[in-house]
Amino acid sequence: MRTFWANGYESTSTRDLCEALGLDRSSVYNAFTNKRELFKRALTRYMDATTADQLRILDDHELPAIERIRALFAKILQTEAENRRDGHGLGCLTVNTTMELAGRDPEIALMLTRDTERRLAGLSAVIRSGQRDGDIGSTRDPAELARFVNAVIAGIRVAAQGGADDTVVAAIAATAMDALA
Repeated sequence: MRTFWANGYESTSTRDLCEALGLDRSSVYNAFTNKRELFKRALTRYMDATTADQLRILDDHELPAIERIRALFAKILQTEAENRRDGHGLGCLTVNTTMELAGRDPEIALMLTRDTERRLAGLSAVIRSGQRDGDIGSTRDPAELARFVNAVIAGIRVAAQGGADDTVVAAIAATAMDALA
């Protein structure tokens, strides 16, 4: 998973996969059929783990809705900082895959769409709750705000990949939080 995340689908060679898995070429193909099937498994694992982690943060009813969204941004910023190499973040495997494959691979596009829908549903519910409780002041539709927050998160990932430092990506998150207030 990390090899695809760091290199992208197209730039990951069979040799890269063999090294990452500690297997020879025939063992990789016996276990996973082909590179695409291995990629789909890696993408599924990444989406399941990442989305579950984000939804756990959003489902923490001990915190007000606005603080759950703030905690989500904090987690994104932490992940970007932890995965920085040579001044650049790895970004997000789903964002990277959307840019690389979604426009030309319908099966991968469907996987990504389903994952996005899960995250948007969680964000919409928290935003709706925050609007009801008064800690989110924006009166825009919760689904629109969820798409906005999701787009900001993707933008943070891309900015970090492009070399934006921790201060810059934190300012992006803070600006998004201001927009919700």
